[in-house]
Amino acid sequence: MQDRDARSAQRLPAIIPSMPEESSDRVVSPKRRPDDRVDYALRPQKLDELIGQDKVKENLAILIMAAKKRGEPLDHCLFYGPPGLGKTTLSHVLANEMSVNIKVTAGPAIERPGDLASILTNLRAGDILFIDEVHRLGKAVEEVLYPAMEDYALDIVIGKGPSARSIRLKLPKFTLVGATTRLALISAPMRARFGAVFRLDFYEQAAMEMIVRRASEKLKAPIDPDGVAEIARRARGTPRVALRLLRRVRDFAQVRADGAITQAIARDALKLMDIDDLGLDDIDRRVLKAIIEKFSGGPVGLETIAASISEEADTIMDVYEPYLLQLGFLDRTPRGRAATKLAYEHLGLAYPGDEQPKLI
Repeated sequence: MQDRDARSAQRLPAIIPSMPEESSDRVVSPKRRPDDRVDYALRPQKLDELIGQDKVKENLAILIMAAKKRGEPLDHCLFYGPPGLGKTTLSHVLANEMSVNIKVTAGPAIERPGDLASILTNLRAGDILFIDEVHRLGKAVEEVLYPAMEDYALDIVIGKGPSARSIRLKLPKFTLVGATTRLALISAPMRARFGAVFRLDFYEQAAMEMIVRRASEKLKAPIDPDGVAEIARRARGTPRVALRLLRRVRDFAQVRADGAITQAIARDALKLMDIDDLGLDDIDRRVLKAIIEKFSGGPVGLETIAASISEEADTIMDVYEPYLLQLGFLDRTPRGRAATKLAYEHLGLAYPGDEQPKLI
């Protein structure tokens, strides 16, 4: 049994999710970075330890309780939403609540149907298979996954040509948990096979403050309520960003102060990192300024914006745009993106509609 577990661990490394390329030094990037250590002390282990996402938690609690009463594995679940909101954490919470093992992999890592077959045959009854970036699974791999999700069976073709024959292997009943930032890229047949689909939204300020406060206690970093609020406000509603900012502010406090994090210390540290009061960094402001200054506030196409600031269009759409839309700084129109009055005000620029007519 231990040999099988060892083989399984080799086949299922914890894959770092791949997102569109962006500047690797962005402190406020929701994308996982190499310096983001997986601190299991900071990761919630049970559903009642989770902060925020109340509707998702309530639905998951019902799902878990019903599965336990029936003595069955959970339905297949799909989590989608911007990066850094806790999709991976939720999958581990499900495993802990159900007292089962979890195998972690990612869509790009499963290149061939044989790779998936090896993973599936190493699962035990009730195990959770977590596939990050599930939208990046190949078509051939998806075809193998369909009967596995529906019938818990694996269809294998042996031989070639007229002598080829198909064999169906029974699989233990398992739960597939998928995570994606691009729900639209998942094929309709794949989406239909998930019994429960949940969207994760950006966190409210109160929830972010609770996350920062809890993390500071775990990290043994003294912080006052104003310092908590300052970090939480600039974390873009994303726990991953909040934890990263807390670590950087803690470093600043230990070097430039007495180690305690106050509002003044947090402000000085975040100013040094070029993060403003709403959590926007230099690249976010470049996107807004490009639309306002180069294209008269828009509307302008996404590809044009990307070319003007030397970024990829997918990066802008997946990484920068969601938070700017949440703040109300961008407007999506059929003709492209346009900057709103709020964006002008934040950058200290005059909004065209507010300009006084010149007297002749």
